[in-house]
Amino acid sequence: MPRPFSPKVVTANDLIEGDVIYLARDGSWVRDMCMAWLIEDEAEATAQLARAEADPAVAVGPYLADAAAGATGPVPTHFRETFRATGPSNRFHGKQTQQAASEAVANV
Repeated sequence: MPRPFSPKVVTANDLIEGDVIYLARDGSWVRDMCMAWLIEDEAEATAQLARAEADPAVAVGPYLADAAAGATGPVPTHFRETFRATGPSNRFHGKQTQQAASEAVANV
């Protein structure tokens, strides 16, 4: 018996910068998963993946990633997507630097 469909986001990598990107409801690509479109219908998810695959000038390797509704938007449900959403782990830069800066401001 097939597993029931679970909510998904369309994700890929930006062709030029290599950043992880997510498809937003308006069809744009965003870099923050909480701004992504959490798709709860399997047919819609398939259609949006096809739409992303038709945008090779922007998105490289699009696929559907499991996600769940969080307080501020979609959140990853698998380690791989959590890792991708937080940015590179080899050095403290990119999304990790931005997060540290906002936490430092909040702690002041």
